[in-house]
This record gives sequence, C-alpha cells and structure tokens, in this order.
Amino acid sequence: MTAGVQCLGLAFVGAATFAVRSFERFDEANDPHGEHDFGALVVQGRKLFWKIDYYDLDMTHGSPDPSDPAVTRRVLTIMLASEY
Repeated sequence: MTAGVQCLGLAFVGAATFAVRSFERFDEANDPHGEHDFGALVVQGRKLFWKIDYYDLDMTHGSPDPSDPAVTRRVLTIMLASEY
C-alpha cells in the first residue's frame, strides 16, 4: 500500500484492507477489460483504488503469462485515488 494510505493510520489501513478483500463489485466503470485486477471504492469517505500487477519471478519485467502462477508474481497495491 502507498505511503498516502499508510499515513492515515492503522485503523484506516485495516478498514481499507478489509474493503479490498471483500470487493466484489466489478462493472464496466472499474473493470472495463473484465480482468478483475482493478477496483475503485470509498473507505471512510476517501476514494481508493486497488490494482494487481503481474511480474516475472525476478520482479524485473512483466510476466510472460499472467495466468500462470509458475512464472508470475502478483503484486497488489492499495492507493488513494489522488495518488494514481
């Protein structure tokens, strides 16, 4: 998670983490490609984005096949919308 999220305190971080873990509202506005790797939500009045990036095992380049966990490391980032 970004420094902007972390600086809002442990209670906010916990609420944001729970909200992302519970997220199921995928639609055209926040998932236009149907990949379920991005979401937008509001936590305690603050708009957040979360996204998943897919890297190779060395974490230096994009994954050659994001659908294959044997060659992919997934990284979840939670950020304030203003940080995007």
